[in-house]
Amino acid sequence: MAYTTIDDPSAYFHTQLYTGDGSTQSITNDGNSDLQPDFVWIKERNNAVDHQLQNSTRGVTKTLQSNQNYGESTLTDIITSFNSDGFSLGNNPTWNGSSDTYVAWQWKANGGTTSSNTDGSITSTVQANTTAGFSIVTWDGNTTSGATVGHGLSVAPHYVQVKRIDRDGDAWRGFWEPLGNEKFLELNATDGSQDSTTGAWNDTSPTSSVFSLGSAAGINGGEMLAYCFAPIQGYSKIGRYTGNGSTDGPFIYTGFKPAWVMIKKSGSGTAAHWRISDSTRSTFNPADHQLSPSSNGAEFNENDMDLLSNGFKIRQSNTYANESGVQFVYMAFAESPFVSSEGVPTTAR
Repeated sequence: MAYTTIDDPSAYFHTQLYTGDGSTQSITNDGNSDLQPDFVWIKERNNAVDHQLQNSTRGVTKTLQSNQNYGESTLTDIITSFNSDGFSLGNNPTWNGSSDTYVAWQWKANGGTTSSNTDGSITSTVQANTTAGFSIVTWDGNTTSGATVGHGLSVAPHYVQVKRIDRDGDAWRGFWEPLGNEKFLELNATDGSQDSTTGAWNDTSPTSSVFSLGSAAGINGGEMLAYCFAPIQGYSKIGRYTGNGSTDGPFIYTGFKPAWVMIKKSGSGTAAHWRISDSTRSTFNPADHQLSPSSNGAEFNENDMDLLSNGFKIRQSNTYANESGVQFVYMAFAESPFVSSEGVPTTAR
């Protein structure tokens, strides 16, 4: 087996920093490869402002906030186009404010081209990138326990992030393979994993063609959206680790040099926000520039982890990243594979 099928991860995932100009501007990605994004997640770094998540399936006027349980909003002045190597911004004073600093995390699906998928009991609209293990899925829920939805990845996703988008009040509920099919985590909340009385995933793990849903209206009713991620060797990984409560924390092997890591305490204990670290905001170890998907808070500094050539090591003893004896889940994307398809090893930071 090859070490990796993706030698340049920046062709499929990229972190871009930019400074707002208070007008309109085009943001060009500075990765090694061009990347036309299909999912863009923006967060202002220097102020307490909601996250903004937009995708090319729903279109540039539709936006959601990871830290809120709101439904989809229509705004014409945040992202105005997805470009061949970046995106354009309108003159929204919050997400393109003069002299304000921002980060944009971006994933490539299928260039905005969708297809109808009939693999499940509910017909879905899918935009999939099977090379990178990522798809954007929309469907009309029917509150039927045991309903299935096609995801288009040809392998089972290990993380499925579901959101009802046609009304306010519904949490971002996520399936995580390391937690099993009876539990979910809420992206907009600080709670650990929860058991669903209505069987969020119908106690059934995703297959290579579909994911399963329970009857809850917030997870299978009205207009629904899911982001699906499958791990790809040398490019992405989804897993879990157990905290030890020490600044000499656990080492998590990924098989690549991480560009981006999201972690969440999933076990019982003190409630904790999600954390995102990346190698673009933190250019040397420890990766101490943190943002939280479950909070609108500005960027803060905390020495959560070292990003290494083949994984990451926790360097914080706090409850958010390393509570002793407690389980944490993570998703990571690569800056470079540990070993390229030609057998060339990567260098450490």
